[in-house]
Amino acid sequence: MLRQISKAIQQKARFATAAAPAPHTNPEILYTGLFINNEWVKSSDGKTFQTENPATGKVIADVQQASKADVDRAVKAAKDAFKFGSPWRKMDASERGVLINKLADLIERDRTYLASLETLDNGKPYAAAYYGDLAGVVKNLRYYAGWADKNHGMVLPADGPYHAYTRHEPVGVCGQIIPWNFPLLMAAWKLGPALAAGCTIVMKPAEQTPLTALYIAQLIKEAGFPEGVVNMLPGFGDAGAALVDHPDVDKIAFTGSTEVGKLIQRGAAGTVKRITLELGGKSPNIIFGDVDLEKAVETAHFALFYNMGQCCTAGSRTFVHESIYDKFVELAGERAKRRVVGDPFKPTTEQGPQIDAEQHSKILGLIESGKKQGARLVTGGGKASDVGYFVEPTVFSNVQDDMDIAKTEIFGPVQQILKFKSMDEVVERANNTEYGLAAAIFTKDLDTANYMVQRLRAGTVWVNDYNAFTNQVPFGGFKQSGVGRENGPYGIKNYTEVKAVVTRITEKTS
Repeated sequence: MLRQISKAIQQKARFATAAAPAPHTNPEILYTGLFINNEWVKSSDGKTFQTENPATGKVIADVQQASKADVDRAVKAAKDAFKFGSPWRKMDASERGVLINKLADLIERDRTYLASLETLDNGKPYAAAYYGDLAGVVKNLRYYAGWADKNHGMVLPADGPYHAYTRHEPVGVCGQIIPWNFPLLMAAWKLGPALAAGCTIVMKPAEQTPLTALYIAQLIKEAGFPEGVVNMLPGFGDAGAALVDHPDVDKIAFTGSTEVGKLIQRGAAGTVKRITLELGGKSPNIIFGDVDLEKAVETAHFALFYNMGQCCTAGSRTFVHESIYDKFVELAGERAKRRVVGDPFKPTTEQGPQIDAEQHSKILGLIESGKKQGARLVTGGGKASDVGYFVEPTVFSNVQDDMDIAKTEIFGPVQQILKFKSMDEVVERANNTEYGLAAAIFTKDLDTANYMVQRLRAGTVWVNDYNAFTNQVPFGGFKQSGVGRENGPYGIKNYTEVKAVVTRITEKTS
């Protein structure tokens, strides 16, 4: 997945485009409605909203905008589909796996179109969408298809004359709210385990990037999922809030900002909903003095700049040992200057636009704060184009821990390089944040790596690599970076209730 992209970037970002079909640079927009009960419908109040191409700022399509009334309709459909005796509940678990695999087959069939649509609506380079996101979507769904008939309980020894066992049952109707930075991939991370567990779903894609999720909804119907099992509602925060507040929604899964995650956690408390929250980060990438310097610079570049810096795991605090600091900064600046920014449909492009005008403005504002607060601007620092939402690849050195750029999740192509002297010092500084999503350590010393791994407070710690994701390994954060884990066997537990069954054994006499 992302590791494949990392290797390609290390080869000067020239993806092997000969192995992939040419993109649809102007893909046809087929679905813009609400998907409820396996039917395409209009919003209850007739409202629509526009989704735009961030590379040009031009409108792509008008999309139906879900309201609370539409959430009510979709939740009812999901609740009906979850009723005991429904086609979905009567379906064998292994058959659920067959359907999830069929969905993966259809996505693979339409991979070029979906990657093109993702690039159009999100702005990420087509090569990254095709080789990274779409490959990850298919692999994730196939992984959870295999879990569908393996999510079982245990027979337990019990004191007294009892036979005891547990059942793993689906949690129920799940509201799933996905972000705009990896729209398809995050949809898969939520659909796969929920469907494998036997839940039903009402999903709200981000208003900035609804188009690929809507196309996936049609593929879900084509795959043969029963009515009401998956419902797709494009819309804004009011639709998400209605999902969180709805008494018939049993669980909320959300990926997005910590600010919104806190609102969801408060809202879910009203009905004691189960929640999974994958939130923000300000991840430390710690580089010791014994590394291969050029490799460390390239991987740190990837850690920060991948996906236009719009990654929750971005290695946005690059801590570099004082013995190699000056040379690292020099090489990091040179690498950023070589970064190819432009049309995301061109095969040599490494960096497309930011998602929208709001994010574009926020990033430029934080860059200005870095300048004013005394960080040294090594390269970049401004707009990369007068058309669209492009930002120059930006590198700061002499960054101090109390600067805004060192504390705030920028979510853009802005690398901050900080200097450190000792392990104990850098551990304390790395952990001195409200976040705890990811971290990385680069060193040739195994003792150093093991020491650091134990002390860093983060849900994922990479050693001599960055963004090495795989479906079998759980992902989630410490502290304000989230609640719960996605992927791996931990991911399906989020959608499972454990029921204990205890039967009294009656002694019989002959």
